[in-house]
Amino acid sequence: MTKRLTFLSVTFTIVALATSFALSSLVPSAQATSLTSPEDLQPGDLIRGESFSAVYYYGLDGFRYVFPNDKTFFTWYGNFDDVVWLSDADMATIQIGGNVTYKPGVKMIKINSDPTVYVVGAGGEIMSIPSEGVAEDLYGSTWNKQIDDVPDGFFSNYTMGSALEMASQFDPDAEQAEADSIDTDKDLKAYVTITISDNAYSDESLTIDAGTAVRFVNEGNNKHTASAEDGSWGTGTLASGKHFTRYFDEAGDYDYYCKYHSSMTATITVE
Repeated sequence: MTKRLTFLSVTFTIVALATSFALSSLVPSAQATSLTSPEDLQPGDLIRGESFSAVYYYGLDGFRYVFPNDKTFFTWYGNFDDVVWLSDADMATIQIGGNVTYKPGVKMIKINSDPTVYVVGAGGEIMSIPSEGVAEDLYGSTWNKQIDDVPDGFFSNYTMGSALEMASQFDPDAEQAEADSIDTDKDLKAYVTITISDNAYSDESLTIDAGTAVRFVNEGNNKHTASAEDGSWGTGTLASGKHFTRYFDEAGDYDYYCKYHSSMTATITVE
């Protein structure tokens, strides 16, 4: 009977792959002396602030996605050369969208509290491996050196898929090739912008597809909000020049207004 592949220290040992970099040791470079403005960022940029060493991916949707550790980072990139630096204040204006997961197909993973070993597919979907034989078919004779321990706290970033039964159900090379960027892997799309003036919203009636992010930007001189009529969501107070982005995932009509100017109303229809 085939057993699910587990990582038992009495039968074999994973050799951890050492790296010459760590996110915690990323030191200031030339970029740090020439800070980048958020307005100059492009989707796909790697960013960090001045005071903290965390590195983020700047997504097509305008959110930043954090690399939980160096192992995750190095499945996507070979070095930190392209990281650009922002002031801490500017970094704080970019909303956090979530964590980056391992690039599909590059490594197998497990967690500290469970010996089960998984392959990583698109969008962070993981599938358990049934045997050492299947692992060797997928990753070669050195398969046991290609397993990373993922801290238990990061495991919720992944989605559990169906267990593999045979190697032909997963192609590591194809998975890597299809994940040409983190935008692609997370299926991120460009946000839609609604600007706020001191009299009205730029789109009093907007129709979007489900799963679209909408960025509300206050271009007026006064404080404004975009607040749901039923109180279920809102941007909070936006000072002049500030913005807030929200995903609309469920179909329906979303009526909203400005809490400071009740005559300002609009509707987003999600299809």
